[in-house]
Amino acid sequence: MKRGKRYVDGAKKVDRTVQYESADAIKLVKENATAKFDETIELHIRTGCDGRHAEQQIRGAVVLPHGTGKTVKVLVFAKGAKAEEAEAAGADFVGGEELIPKIQNDNWFDFDVVVATPDMMGVVGRLGRVLGPKGLMPNPKAGTVTMDVTKAVNDIKAGKIEYRLDKTNIIHVPIGKASFTEEQLSDNFQAIMDAIVKAKPTSLKGQYLKSVVLTATMGPGVKVSTAKYVG
Repeated sequence: MKRGKRYVDGAKKVDRTVQYESADAIKLVKENATAKFDETIELHIRTGCDGRHAEQQIRGAVVLPHGTGKTVKVLVFAKGAKAEEAEAAGADFVGGEELIPKIQNDNWFDFDVVVATPDMMGVVGRLGRVLGPKGLMPNPKAGTVTMDVTKAVNDIKAGKIEYRLDKTNIIHVPIGKASFTEEQLSDNFQAIMDAIVKAKPTSLKGQYLKSVVLTATMGPGVKVSTAKYVG
């Protein structure tokens, strides 16, 4: 695979045989984020879980201390007083059944996160086929199926991110932007790592964190030492 000059130059600075301490890894990733836009700094964690077993499915959410650097658009499915509450909390879109044809037929996806009150899950369930594959289905574990829509919207706007295993048992999450300071990225990294370590399934035998890699959108991956997280 042919790589661009920037990527190749960045890759020269990274020793692929080394697992860096998180602070050094963040410094390297920031140095390699030289694109003309504010690159997202991403964290990729390969786990020893087997997502085919329900008890080894990892899913949850964490509020990053410094947010993601991205403006997140929130859609809330609610009615009556709860719909008014969602609007007051700053939700970008609030609605109910009338939104189904717009999403299903008009392919409207101008939102990043979906929140729903429990009584609306019957309505939202009809959108499972379109929301599910995009990772937009509300979920109680992630705090997106709730009666407390104010807290849900506030948390998301403040930088709450959801983490979950993909089909290959890897977790992919953003921890900020290249324009963040090293300290901000470090705080965010720590918050997500703490949450994922706590989420370790009790039934898991063997190694939990197989590899932890930090990367910028256009940069090479930098391996992070997992020594301090292995207990």
